Amino acid sequence: MDKVMEILKGVRPDVDFENEKLLIDANVLDSFDIIAIVGELVDTFDVSIDVADLEPENFNSAEAIWELVQSLQ
Repeated sequence: MDKVMEILKGVRPDVDFENEKLLIDANVLDSFDIIAIVGELVDTFDVSIDVADLEPENFNSAEAIWELVQSLQ
């Protein structure tokens, strides 16, 4: 989870990822942010994130992103 937080803060240091639970629904992250995050997740965790995984619920919070990574490992 710490690595996920590092990635998120690296992409958007202005966002409070520990408390924000509506990253997609509240338009906190845009498509460019998601592309950057996915690229970092793939490189860091050596996972393959398919188009089917790019559901809003997988990226609405740091916890949801961590759960996605764990499910792909």
